[in-house]
Amino acid sequence: MDQTYQRFLAVADKKQEVFDEDLAAIVHDEIHPVPDVYRLEYMHIYSGTSAIPTATVRVRVKDEVREGAAIGDGPVDAVYKAISEVTKNTAKLVRYEIRAVTSGTGAMGEVTVQLEQGGRKMLGRGASTDVIEASAKAYVDGLNRLAG
Repeated sequence: MDQTYQRFLAVADKKQEVFDEDLAAIVHDEIHPVPDVYRLEYMHIYSGTSAIPTATVRVRVKDEVREGAAIGDGPVDAVYKAISEVTKNTAKLVRYEIRAVTSGTGAMGEVTVQLEQGGRKMLGRGASTDVIEASAKAYVDGLNRLAG
């Protein structure tokens, strides 16, 4: 609950106004029914119209911290490739969906991904006011569900 409350405070600081839909997304994003084999600790994205999208990530894999970087077709692709590299995971992204939970420029974005590995398919979800961060959280959530 403390982690959920801290996340609420961070969103409130960014947006100044938090809606019921934001709270539902935060709670769903923070309360995990599966143990965290993978935990995203850090993410940095470099992207632009005349730049090659590059992502640098730090992921905790059980008790080990791993860092890596990758380039991609866009910032989300670069993040997914970097996470796959540091986790040494071969899961295939089958589906990617993004939706705005609330309206406006400070909207909370919620991402749902479907990952497939070894014939098993799992959904992962993530939410943030930053859609790339929400995408990374969804991917890591899906990897944790595959590992669980």
